[in-house]
Amino acid sequence: MSRPVVLGLTGSVGMGKSTVARMFEERGVPVFDADAVVHRLQGPGGALVEAIEAAFPGSTGPNGVDRGKLGAAVFADPAALARLEAIVHPAVRAARCAFLLEHAGARLVVFDIPLLFEKGGVEEVDAVLVVSAPAAVQRARVLARPGMTAERFAGILAKQLPDADKRARADHVIDTGRSLAETRAEVARLVEKLAP
Repeated sequence: MSRPVVLGLTGSVGMGKSTVARMFEERGVPVFDADAVVHRLQGPGGALVEAIEAAFPGSTGPNGVDRGKLGAAVFADPAALARLEAIVHPAVRAARCAFLLEHAGARLVVFDIPLLFEKGGVEEVDAVLVVSAPAAVQRARVLARPGMTAERFAGILAKQLPDADKRARADHVIDTGRSLAETRAEVARLVEKLAP
């Protein structure tokens, strides 16, 4: 039985990954958005809220997981972060498997996974696409986000594999430092190549 080609989409913060994911969707390619799944699982009535509250008391409320409180509890503590990941990652993997079953008839699907290299999952994809942009463009995009500071940006980057390393490990790279039209054309060429 044939299955879709699975393209792993990743890239460092501010590189345009969400924009590129939307461009794949515009071309009819099903996209699994790992971040959106985590938000749903941790949102109001989410399947992981109870387990997260049990592991990190006081980190949830009527709106699900309080990301600020949970973040404060785990991000400076590698053991706590590992406990959280042990709760979240199996649920995300199960959702990814269900997504693949649901789209078994597609020729190409995209797994949008921000930390594909850092947290694993490369073995579950057929090819990896890294979105990249010049460092100055990345910095400007990220610092324009509400509530972002240079210190927070530096902290996020410290947890991510450097962009040059991601590009070196990629099967395909799309430079999002150019116009949206050029990026869209690159996405179209890649779809044509992977799912002719």
